[in-house]
Amino acid sequence: MAGSEAAWQAANMGVQVVIHEMRPKVETFAHRTGDLAEMVCSNSFRSDDDEQNAVGLLHWEMRAANGLIMATADKHRLPAGGALAVDRDPFAESVTKTLKSHPNISVSYEEITDLPDDGHWIIATGPLTSDALSKSIAAETGTDSLAFFDAIAPIVYFDSIDMSRAWMQSRYDKGETEEERTAYLNCPMDRDQYEAFIDALLASDKTEFHEGETAGYFDGCLPIEVMAERGRETLRFGPMKPVGLTNPHQPDEKAYAVVQLRRDNALGTLYNIVGFQTKMKYGAQTEVLRTIPGLQDAQFARLGGIHRNTFLNSPTLLDGDMRLRSRPHIRFAGQITGVEGYVESAAMGLLAGRLAAADINGHPLPAPPQDSAMGALIHHITGGAEAKTFQPMNVNFGLFRPVDGLKGGRRGRKDRYKAYTDRAKAAWADWLAHSTLDETQPM
Repeated sequence: MAGSEAAWQAANMGVQVVIHEMRPKVETFAHRTGDLAEMVCSNSFRSDDDEQNAVGLLHWEMRAANGLIMATADKHRLPAGGALAVDRDPFAESVTKTLKSHPNISVSYEEITDLPDDGHWIIATGPLTSDALSKSIAAETGTDSLAFFDAIAPIVYFDSIDMSRAWMQSRYDKGETEEERTAYLNCPMDRDQYEAFIDALLASDKTEFHEGETAGYFDGCLPIEVMAERGRETLRFGPMKPVGLTNPHQPDEKAYAVVQLRRDNALGTLYNIVGFQTKMKYGAQTEVLRTIPGLQDAQFARLGGIHRNTFLNSPTLLDGDMRLRSRPHIRFAGQITGVEGYVESAAMGLLAGRLAAADINGHPLPAPPQDSAMGALIHHITGGAEAKTFQPMNVNFGLFRPVDGLKGGRRGRKDRYKAYTDRAKAAWADWLAHSTLDETQPM
């Protein structure tokens, strides 16, 4: 995501760009193709609400900046209530085709194993940076790479789901069209079924870390087993919360918990289990997941998995322009910088591409405004966060400076969030207007 967006932005500013992609020659645990911007976990870009949600605001800022990732996501959008979900394969194929057809971009399919000594570089290798390059980065920074473990959710074939038990409904019937109001597939559980599911989950055979390997989980992408270990009710107040849903098969009975699935492709033949990232071994996954009512005969297009994600301690290693302090000709972008999520990663690529191209063109850009979503995020990872406790972060309104004259508390949250987004949009629009950019390839 980040590398694709960075290349697009820089190329549109008249800079010749080479994308170095090691896939498919060098594979990763999670990727299946050699396409650029391949989605390996969820197919959701999360909320598209640009007035009450920080990630929705980030969507708005990227669209305003002629972002490739958001424009392509909009073209391959799937019904998902108030969220922006995409058809993952056509999305990646479209990004790849668009970049390869740009006159200022070429793609080289080989692995970069060492930090380059000269030139202008953006390293946007994501959380699955190759072992060789990871070692080169660690050698340069003089510190051990920070790491956490990320988990992938299973994908189910729709025609194997029992619709006499499941039903289609977005939470609180959210959405402007009937398709959006029925964007999620719901599998209900009563209390006994939920308790039995938790028991099976806790007792299941799970992937273990290698001896001597330490890890921490990012709270926004916890495996369901880890959530269950934190308390038997944790899942029921997380991805399995039953609120805002009515089972048409039993309209007078309130479900104790609900498992939701979201469409994963335009054909509607594949559905991913929302929030069900897992480290269960494959045999255990099929056994445990088939205890969910409606999924008793489920067939899986992809089972879940777990992999090691690496990221920099960016507050100590990167300057405010995302440059490696020890080698300023190298910028980092995306999830390796310590942001979390597709959108945040692409946003950091957008900034890195623009900042790098402006430097090459001899017209450095001013710092992104801190009151914008992008500015708040880059400020956090390059100095605003506490280095000793630095962990991957999604964009959120807690990263924004307070708006004068607004009271805190939950009652004023709606007005406060609207004030944040209004201020951010004005700041971002002003920054774009005063940045000397040559938008040569509009989407």
